[in-house]
Amino acid sequence: MLVTSVVGARPQFVKLAPVAAALAAAGIDHRIVHTGQHYDERMSDAFFADLTIPAPDHNLEVGSAQHGAQTGEMMIRLEPVLAGERPDWVLTYGDTNSTIAAALVAVKLHLPVAHLEAGLRSRNRRMPEEHNRVLTDHASDLLLAPTELAMANLAGEGLLERSVLVGDVMADVCLRVAGAVGPPALPDSLDPESPYVLATIHRAENTDDPRRLAAIIAALRDQPVPVVLTAHPRLAAKCAEAGIPLSGGSLTTVAPYGYPDMVAAVRGATTVVTDSGGLQKEAYLLGTPCTTVRTETEWPETIAAGWNRLDPELTATATWALPPQPLPTAPRDAYGDGHAAERVAAALAAQA
Repeated sequence: MLVTSVVGARPQFVKLAPVAAALAAAGIDHRIVHTGQHYDERMSDAFFADLTIPAPDHNLEVGSAQHGAQTGEMMIRLEPVLAGERPDWVLTYGDTNSTIAAALVAVKLHLPVAHLEAGLRSRNRRMPEEHNRVLTDHASDLLLAPTELAMANLAGEGLLERSVLVGDVMADVCLRVAGAVGPPALPDSLDPESPYVLATIHRAENTDDPRRLAAIIAALRDQPVPVVLTAHPRLAAKCAEAGIPLSGGSLTTVAPYGYPDMVAAVRGATTVVTDSGGLQKEAYLLGTPCTTVRTETEWPETIAAGWNRLDPELTATATWALPPQPLPTAPRDAYGDGHAAERVAAALAAQA
């Protein structure tokens, strides 16, 4: 059996790591297509090295563009690859343009599609990611859901018969890496033993409006403890366009971390401020309180457990650095037992 994984962005590289290992352990032939959606070395190559993922069999080097142009170019470059390999499964990951491009090409070629992380819903149809995940779910032949809530979402859309609850592969790799990393690699000016906030901002709703972006960066500069902001390429470009400095006050900006360093930084932080889906979940798994600068989350389990809160209107900026008191005590087990990737391999093999 041949499985072809199509990935292109940081969260997908993280999910790919345990899946690639599980497929190899199961004796399943596996090819990797990297679309090049994240083309910066620190956002791409370093993740493959840090997580010991096999080198991609194909790198499409699509790079950045507007959503339609980027998705279309991915489809153009993906089609001859998938047509030539004719895999038993085209495995897609998450909610990016790489995901929807792979699903559309595979459907046109009459190739079976499996969607890892199926069933997530933010209910915000203005988000490109929401369209990507919903369309991919409805186009797929096998839906690999991370949580009971995701399964309920799929059932509500008439997709239950195609759905399998496998758990969350990001929990697999996050917990494994957390057991091996050392102290966080912070800027020399910061004391890793002292409180600090870890921040990431990159989504369009927070970066495309210069006034909102300026307000977020100003809030980070004004925190009562040091703030380490990892500068996603989109954030850096939008701040440069708007003339917004990415330093000053409490704020120190660093290049994007590799995954082990990111796990160490999250684990060592007092709190996290983010608009990333994956980082909300990593903070939950590692026991670090999180504030999400969005109107909704795909991971409501983190809210229900008390480890995450939403601040869409930036009304709680004065407390971004303050963890809840007392900290939640319930087990952080909403995303499985660390063996989701093995279930993914088994589900693919069973339904090939």
